[in-house]
Amino acid sequence: MTFSAFKNLHQRLQAEHLARHGQPLAERHEDGCELRLFAVGSFYAEVWRSRGEEAILFIHVFEKPSGLSDYLPLISIRDYQGGVEG
Repeated sequence: MTFSAFKNLHQRLQAEHLARHGQPLAERHEDGCELRLFAVGSFYAEVWRSRGEEAILFIHVFEKPSGLSDYLPLISIRDYQGGVEG
């Protein structure tokens, strides 16, 4: 699905698409919310929920890697088990 097509979906349909086709990448907390980051093809989607709540407040969709900056501190390269042999 393209970025534009996803953005034009109703939030409920966006959430369903993420559940089926999104690749979960990371989770973090901000301003009393739980955020979950997904990769979806060539773009990213961030699902915002109030802490402890199931209902989605909104889904933030972006294409630029700069949107990942808040998640970079959560990633440890030492935890990476696959990859290049040396």
